[in-house]
Amino acid sequence: MSDSVKEMLRKVRRIEIATRKQVSDAIAGAYHSVFKGQGMDFEEAREYQPGDEIRSIDWNVTARTGKAHVKKYREERELTMMLAVDLSASGAFGSNSQTKRELEAELASVLAFSAAKNGDKVGLALFTNEIELIIPPRKGRRHILRLIREILFFKPKHSKTNISNALDGINRLLKRRAIVVLLSDFLQGPDGVLPNPDLRAEDSVLKALDLTNRRHDLICVNVFDERETELPNLGTIVLEDSETGEIVELDTFSKELTDAYKAENLKRMKDFKNALARIGIDSVRIEAGKPYIVKLRKFFEERKRR
Repeated sequence: MSDSVKEMLRKVRRIEIATRKQVSDAIAGAYHSVFKGQGMDFEEAREYQPGDEIRSIDWNVTARTGKAHVKKYREERELTMMLAVDLSASGAFGSNSQTKRELEAELASVLAFSAAKNGDKVGLALFTNEIELIIPPRKGRRHILRLIREILFFKPKHSKTNISNALDGINRLLKRRAIVVLLSDFLQGPDGVLPNPDLRAEDSVLKALDLTNRRHDLICVNVFDERETELPNLGTIVLEDSETGEIVELDTFSKELTDAYKAENLKRMKDFKNALARIGIDSVRIEAGKPYIVKLRKFFEERKRR
């Protein structure tokens, strides 16, 4: 086994150990309470007990046995979770201890192991301009480890982002209602959700998000790096857009420039969250290199209350 393969396996294993510890009863329980099954399956008829709902009486069994019986149901628990992960070039950025792509892998692992603990299947769609890889939903630890490995090490053919294409493909793939978790920095350029500041309902990406949310239970996880909202005080710096190759030179000693940069980016993120809320889509922002379990649990708890 080559050293590169060994290092790959070690990295996947480290993420598994770190995230499985964090899939505590609190996270798994929150997941279970937020994502309900598709309905209720009849399990059995049992004898009536004081306090049982009269409307649940099984009259056929009652007539046959001569004793009152009620129908007992169980939740049809099994669900499907599809993780849609943005592998565009901007995900390789990381100013801290972690890139956005590594954060996506960790979050996907937490969600996948939470789903597995509840007996649900998990699938994966990796996308850039187009869907680059589909792994159909399955169960099992080895399957989840494969998903983590692909998120970390898959080499996409393209570098840009097209969220609409990805969602269209997922909608065609999934025949039944599922949980769709979209993990992205949502930095798609002038024709996409961000950094376009004029977020209207007719925007193509919002249309695709809205359509997916009507068919499935869609959650948007917005991963970001602190340098996408604040510039360091380093003097003149040269920045390159990893997806388009565009290069700009900025003077970070200019307080006017850094304040405007921060204000514009915070506004952009707020507009994005508000645009999603207007069409009924839940979203959560997670920062690379920072603890996220408390924020994720809080998001689940707030979603359950709604």
